[in-house]
Amino acid sequence: MASRDRILMCPPDHFSVEYEINPWMAGNTGQLSPETAHRQWNALREALAEYADVEIIEPQPDLPDMVFTANAGTVLGNKAIASHFMPKERRGEEPHFKRWFSERGFDLYDLPDEIGFEGAGDSLFDRGGEWLWAGHGFRTEIEAHRHLQEFFDREVVSIRLTDERFYHIDTCMCPLTGGYLMYHPPAFGYDSRIAIESRIPSHKRIVVDTADAGHFACNAVNIGDRVFVNSASDPLKARLMRDGFKVIEVDLSEFLKAGGSAKCLTLKLTEPPA
Repeated sequence: MASRDRILMCPPDHFSVEYEINPWMAGNTGQLSPETAHRQWNALREALAEYADVEIIEPQPDLPDMVFTANAGTVLGNKAIASHFMPKERRGEEPHFKRWFSERGFDLYDLPDEIGFEGAGDSLFDRGGEWLWAGHGFRTEIEAHRHLQEFFDREVVSIRLTDERFYHIDTCMCPLTGGYLMYHPPAFGYDSRIAIESRIPSHKRIVVDTADAGHFACNAVNIGDRVFVNSASDPLKARLMRDGFKVIEVDLSEFLKAGGSAKCLTLKLTEPPA
């Protein structure tokens, strides 16, 4: 019997929009409902807990975005590279995530301080090939990619992000079980689209349109044949179902106001998949 995935989450006790570090935050300062955010976060945690073991990191005061644990770092086996945030507003999270990794016995890589890197928000392990998709352009610098490749001993495919609304690769790309890939092509530079299309056969590429991308359909959590997502249109759900996936929608509207959704709220600790 295969072991269950382990996923790291952080309760939204201090979640709010207090600054603007991505376009989704604009105009949302002070506009969140803490009660709704807690209800939505708990609904996601409970949905995921049916298929994975959810671990919790303690939220910290004055760090409203710590809830987005995808940005804690990137994990492969017992190795982890913790993030070094580009926006100064999130740098206070770094020692808490580093301590969490260290206390649980991860071999933690010390990324040079001058290199911006935002963890699994900008690095996604493919589910069919032995490579890592790594974003750059907004919140992760391409200089980080060499460190990822050397430390994890995985080929890194650099993907240039060109639309500031999709500032992390996990907002516009989601590798799925069996080598499928959900992605929003307009978010990537031309060479990056070619890199994607050269590696993923056409029948396994699931193109996400502008409307679905704007509802963070690509920011999904995939566990086996389950795809957990804020929302997906009927055509997108039909395509995923045709390919053997079961779509589970969880309303995460409060977190969209800060530029995040299901994937942003989670960090998979079992890579490659268990």
